Amino acid sequence: MKKSVLSLIFSFLFSIPAWACLNGETKELKDGTMIYMDFAGFVPRGHHFNNREDLEKTLGRLEKEYKRTKNLDYLSDKGYILIILKKYKEAIELYKRIESIAPGRYSTASNMGTAYELMGNNIEALKWIEKSIKINPGSHFSSEWIHANILKAKIKGGETYSSEALIQTDFGSKRNPETNLSKEELYKLRKSLFYQLNERISFVNPEDKIVAQLLFDLGNVAFLMKFKNEALGDYEKAVIYGFNDPIIKQRIASLSAITDGKEAPKDVLDESTEEIIKVGLSVLSLLISAIIIFIFRKKIFTMLK
Repeated sequence: MKKSVLSLIFSFLFSIPAWACLNGETKELKDGTMIYMDFAGFVPRGHHFNNREDLEKTLGRLEKEYKRTKNLDYLSDKGYILIILKKYKEAIELYKRIESIAPGRYSTASNMGTAYELMGNNIEALKWIEKSIKINPGSHFSSEWIHANILKAKIKGGETYSSEALIQTDFGSKRNPETNLSKEELYKLRKSLFYQLNERISFVNPEDKIVAQLLFDLGNVAFLMKFKNEALGDYEKAVIYGFNDPIIKQRIASLSAITDGKEAPKDVLDESTEEIIKVGLSVLSLLISAIIIFIFRKKIFTMLK
């Protein structure tokens, strides 16, 4: 009876969402391996994957678990690791194998599309990404339409990639960005752009014109939402990725003036303050969880003696 109570209590405690990533995203594989933990905030920095040696060891564990259980999730995770390790051909062959066993899995279509794109086969990549959208249109915060547009732009070619082509909107050419989008539409676009960029930056190094354009657009969204520090971070990263249109210097200057308090809008919570609050709440949640676990462990083990 006491062991049952202990089990129930610990199950409850560890079912509390872990905020250890401080509002960042984490990726846990089927075997329980955590392969990355991201920073908080909406300035894309990419995933911070485990080192190569650990990833190679993870491949072996996943293969072993698949042989033991025949659960395709282990094989799918193995394919994801292969992509991280830049073993794209191996990943594609593995996903083809999965598709032959269980056709129509979202993870197969999505990861196959990514692998083909990273190999430079954008036509095949678009085929699989569009298939993944049909299987699960709500995945990745319903942002895969941006991925499809990126591939279409790549296939079409050309030296420039416009906002209209990539995200089906534009923010004008004036000193400050302009839009007809509602606050709700801006929020959704911000979330979608951040997700797509955070994924893409994990695999694409500077300079890259598409990433540069999308970072500029994300900065424009943050500017319009009055997240000043976030917008500056996006713009600065856009420059690193090769965005060289003079308009970005004007918008950075405009934002700097706002940050200095010269044009600060009233009743707007600064983005840096917002992030500090989020991090503070995250740390507080961790501390409370740790204290509760410590107290219950001490009491329960005393009961079991």
